Amino acid sequence: MTIVPKFGPAFTLENAEAKGLDQLKRQAEHCTRCDLHKNATQLVFGEGPPTAEIVLVGEQPGDREDLAGKPFVGPAGRLLDQCLKEAGLDRSRCYVTNAVKHFKFELRGKRRMHSKPNAGEIQRCAWWLGAELDILQPKLVVALGATALYSLLGPKVKVTAERGHVLQPANHPPVLVTIHPSYLLRIRDEEDARANREHFVQDLAKAVAFQVG
Repeated sequence: MTIVPKFGPAFTLENAEAKGLDQLKRQAEHCTRCDLHKNATQLVFGEGPPTAEIVLVGEQPGDREDLAGKPFVGPAGRLLDQCLKEAGLDRSRCYVTNAVKHFKFELRGKRRMHSKPNAGEIQRCAWWLGAELDILQPKLVVALGATALYSLLGPKVKVTAERGHVLQPANHPPVLVTIHPSYLLRIRDEEDARANREHFVQDLAKAVAFQVG
Protein backbone atom coordinates (compact mmCIF):
# COMPACT_ATOMS: atom_id res chain seq x y z
CA MET A 1 0.00 0.00 0.00
CA THR A 2 1.46 3.38 -1.07
CA ILE A 3 1.30 6.36 1.31
CA VAL A 4 0.14 9.58 -0.39
CA PRO A 5 1.14 12.87 1.28
CA LYS A 6 -1.51 15.16 -0.23
CA PHE A 7 -5.27 14.79 -0.56
CA GLY A 8 -8.10 16.18 -2.65
CA PRO A 9 -10.98 18.45 -1.62
CA ALA A 10 -13.17 15.70 -0.14
CA PHE A 11 -10.47 15.05 2.47
CA THR A 12 -9.13 18.59 2.97
CA LEU A 13 -11.98 21.11 2.68
CA GLU A 14 -14.67 21.72 5.28
CA ASN A 15 -17.73 19.58 4.78
CA ALA A 16 -21.34 19.38 5.90
CA GLU A 17 -22.24 18.25 9.40
CA ALA A 18 -25.03 15.74 9.99
CA LYS A 19 -25.83 12.99 12.47
CA GLY A 20 -26.51 10.45 9.74
CA LEU A 21 -26.91 9.87 6.01
CA ASP A 22 -30.67 10.61 6.00
CA GLN A 23 -30.14 14.00 7.58
CA LEU A 24 -27.24 14.71 5.22
CA LYS A 25 -29.36 13.81 2.20
CA ARG A 26 -32.13 16.18 3.32
CA GLN A 27 -29.57 18.98 3.56
CA ALA A 28 -28.10 18.15 0.15
CA GLU A 29 -31.49 18.23 -1.59
CA HIS A 30 -31.50 22.01 -1.15
CA CYS A 31 -27.93 22.46 -2.40
CA THR A 32 -27.14 25.60 -4.42
CA ARG A 33 -23.36 25.54 -3.89
CA CYS A 34 -22.77 25.59 -7.67
CA ASP A 35 -24.94 26.27 -10.73
CA LEU A 36 -25.49 22.62 -11.70
CA HIS A 37 -28.68 22.43 -9.63
CA LYS A 38 -30.36 24.92 -11.97
CA ASN A 39 -30.71 22.54 -14.93
CA ALA A 40 -30.64 19.10 -13.30
CA THR A 41 -33.92 17.34 -12.60
CA GLN A 42 -32.90 16.58 -9.03
CA LEU A 43 -29.94 15.91 -6.79
CA VAL A 44 -28.70 12.30 -6.90
CA PHE A 45 -27.36 11.40 -3.49
CA GLY A 46 -25.41 8.31 -2.49
CA GLU A 47 -27.16 5.06 -1.72
CA GLY A 48 -26.33 2.04 0.42
CA PRO A 49 -26.26 0.77 3.99
CA PRO A 50 -24.82 2.98 6.76
CA THR A 51 -22.67 -0.02 7.75
CA ALA A 52 -21.01 -0.24 4.31
CA GLU A 53 -17.33 -1.16 4.50
CA ILE A 54 -16.68 -0.14 0.88
CA VAL A 55 -17.67 3.15 -0.78
CA LEU A 56 -17.69 3.33 -4.58
CA VAL A 57 -17.27 6.90 -5.87
CA GLY A 58 -18.10 7.74 -9.48
CA GLU A 59 -18.03 11.03 -11.37
CA GLN A 60 -21.57 12.42 -11.55
CA PRO A 61 -25.10 11.22 -12.32
CA GLY A 62 -25.93 10.53 -15.95
CA ASP A 63 -29.23 11.10 -17.73
CA ARG A 64 -30.88 7.96 -16.31
CA GLU A 65 -29.67 8.70 -12.79
CA ASP A 66 -30.86 12.31 -13.02
CA LEU A 67 -34.37 11.15 -13.91
CA ALA A 68 -34.49 8.29 -11.39
CA GLY A 69 -32.79 10.11 -8.51
CA LYS A 70 -30.53 7.09 -7.87
CA PRO A 71 -26.81 6.56 -8.58
CA PHE A 72 -25.51 4.06 -11.14
CA VAL A 73 -28.82 2.84 -12.57
CA GLY A 74 -28.00 3.50 -16.25
CA PRO A 75 -25.85 1.43 -18.66
CA ALA A 76 -22.62 2.10 -16.71
CA GLY A 77 -24.37 1.14 -13.50
CA ARG A 78 -25.61 -2.15 -14.91
CA LEU A 79 -22.10 -2.94 -16.16
CA LEU A 80 -20.70 -2.04 -12.74
CA ASP A 81 -23.16 -4.46 -11.10
CA GLN A 82 -22.03 -7.28 -13.39
CA CYS A 83 -18.34 -6.58 -12.78
CA LEU A 84 -18.79 -6.31 -9.01
CA LYS A 85 -20.49 -9.71 -9.01
CA GLU A 86 -17.68 -11.25 -11.06
CA ALA A 87 -15.13 -9.71 -8.67
CA GLY A 88 -16.87 -11.28 -5.68
CA LEU A 89 -18.28 -8.06 -4.22
CA ASP A 90 -21.83 -7.62 -2.98
CA ARG A 91 -23.13 -4.24 -4.20
CA SER A 92 -25.97 -4.33 -1.67
CA ARG A 93 -23.30 -4.09 1.03
CA CYS A 94 -21.48 -1.20 -0.67
CA TYR A 95 -22.33 2.50 -0.57
CA VAL A 96 -22.43 3.98 -4.08
CA THR A 97 -22.13 7.71 -4.69
CA ASN A 98 -20.60 10.34 -6.97
CA ALA A 99 -18.08 13.14 -6.57
CA VAL A 100 -20.68 15.54 -8.06
CA LYS A 101 -24.36 15.14 -7.19
CA HIS A 102 -26.09 16.97 -10.07
CA PHE A 103 -26.10 15.99 -13.76
CA LYS A 104 -24.00 18.32 -15.92
CA PHE A 105 -24.91 18.15 -19.58
CA GLU A 106 -25.03 19.90 -22.94
CA LEU A 107 -28.13 19.84 -25.12
CA ARG A 108 -27.69 18.40 -28.61
CA GLY A 109 -31.08 18.64 -30.15
CA LYS A 110 -33.33 17.00 -27.57
CA ARG A 111 -30.56 14.79 -26.14
CA ARG A 112 -28.75 15.67 -22.95
CA MET A 113 -25.10 14.77 -23.42
CA HIS A 114 -22.74 14.28 -20.47
CA SER A 115 -20.35 17.15 -19.76
CA LYS A 116 -17.36 16.69 -17.45
CA PRO A 117 -17.52 18.58 -14.13
CA ASN A 118 -14.87 21.25 -13.67
CA ALA A 119 -12.54 21.67 -10.68
CA GLY A 120 -14.75 24.29 -9.02
CA GLU A 121 -17.83 22.08 -9.22
CA ILE A 122 -15.89 19.11 -7.81
CA GLN A 123 -14.56 21.23 -4.96
CA ARG A 124 -17.97 22.63 -4.03
CA CYS A 125 -19.57 19.20 -4.09
CA ALA A 126 -16.77 17.78 -1.93
CA TRP A 127 -18.79 19.42 0.88
CA TRP A 128 -21.17 16.45 0.56
CA LEU A 129 -18.77 13.65 -0.41
CA GLY A 130 -16.47 14.45 2.50
CA ALA A 131 -19.45 14.34 4.86
CA GLU A 132 -20.63 11.00 3.47
CA LEU A 133 -17.19 9.52 4.12
CA ASP A 134 -17.01 11.04 7.61
CA ILE A 135 -20.33 9.43 8.53
CA LEU A 136 -19.63 6.05 6.93
CA GLN A 137 -16.00 5.63 8.04
CA PRO A 138 -15.45 2.91 5.39
CA LYS A 139 -12.59 0.43 5.29
CA LEU A 140 -11.97 1.28 1.60
CA VAL A 141 -12.96 3.90 -0.95
CA VAL A 142 -12.94 2.91 -4.64
CA ALA A 143 -12.24 5.84 -6.98
CA LEU A 144 -14.01 5.09 -10.27
CA GLY A 145 -12.27 7.35 -12.77
CA ALA A 146 -10.42 10.66 -12.82
CA THR A 147 -13.09 12.93 -11.32
CA ALA A 148 -13.54 10.73 -8.26
CA LEU A 149 -9.78 10.42 -7.88
CA TYR A 150 -9.33 14.20 -8.11
CA SER A 151 -11.95 14.75 -5.40
CA LEU A 152 -10.29 12.22 -3.09
CA LEU A 153 -6.56 12.62 -3.72
CA GLY A 154 -6.09 15.81 -5.73
CA PRO A 155 -4.86 16.66 -9.24
CA LYS A 156 -1.40 15.05 -9.11
CA VAL A 157 -2.60 11.45 -8.70
CA LYS A 158 -3.52 9.99 -12.10
CA VAL A 159 -5.62 6.95 -12.98
CA THR A 160 -3.21 5.79 -15.70
CA ALA A 161 -0.27 5.69 -13.27
CA GLU A 162 -2.07 4.34 -10.19
CA ARG A 163 -4.76 2.06 -11.64
CA GLY A 164 -5.15 -1.09 -9.55
CA HIS A 165 -3.15 0.36 -6.65
CA VAL A 166 -4.46 0.96 -3.14
CA LEU A 167 -3.23 4.34 -1.89
CA GLN A 168 -3.21 5.33 1.77
CA PRO A 169 -3.81 8.97 2.70
CA ALA A 170 -2.88 9.62 6.35
CA ASN A 171 -5.87 9.61 8.73
CA HIS A 172 -8.29 8.71 5.93
CA PRO A 173 -9.50 5.42 4.46
CA PRO A 174 -7.37 3.78 1.75
CA VAL A 175 -8.33 4.49 -1.87
CA LEU A 176 -8.37 1.87 -4.63
CA VAL A 177 -7.84 3.49 -8.02
CA THR A 178 -9.57 2.23 -11.17
CA ILE A 179 -11.48 3.40 -14.24
CA HIS A 180 -15.11 4.46 -14.48
CA PRO A 181 -17.24 1.69 -16.05
CA SER A 182 -18.51 4.14 -18.69
CA TYR A 183 -15.02 3.96 -20.22
CA LEU A 184 -15.66 0.31 -21.10
CA LEU A 185 -18.88 1.23 -22.90
CA ARG A 186 -16.98 3.57 -25.23
CA ILE A 187 -14.50 0.95 -26.48
CA ARG A 188 -15.46 -0.17 -29.98
CA ASP A 189 -12.95 -2.96 -30.55
CA GLU A 190 -14.43 -6.18 -29.15
CA GLU A 191 -11.13 -7.75 -28.09
CA ASP A 192 -9.92 -4.52 -26.49
CA ALA A 193 -13.25 -4.15 -24.66
CA ARG A 194 -13.02 -7.71 -23.31
CA ALA A 195 -9.45 -7.23 -22.07
CA ASN A 196 -10.27 -3.93 -20.38
CA ARG A 197 -13.35 -5.42 -18.75
CA GLU A 198 -11.26 -8.28 -17.31
CA HIS A 199 -8.73 -5.74 -16.03
CA PHE A 200 -11.54 -3.77 -14.36
CA VAL A 201 -12.85 -6.90 -12.63
CA GLN A 202 -9.31 -7.65 -11.43
CA ASP A 203 -9.08 -4.12 -10.00
CA LEU A 204 -12.40 -4.51 -8.17
CA ALA A 205 -11.36 -7.92 -6.83
CA LYS A 206 -8.68 -6.15 -4.78
CA ALA A 207 -11.52 -4.70 -2.69
CA VAL A 208 -12.80 -8.11 -1.60
CA ALA A 209 -10.40 -8.24 1.35
CA PHE A 210 -12.03 -5.09 2.74
CA GLN A 211 -15.57 -6.50 2.71
CA VAL A 212 -15.35 -8.54 5.89
CA GLY A 213 -17.70 -11.39 6.81
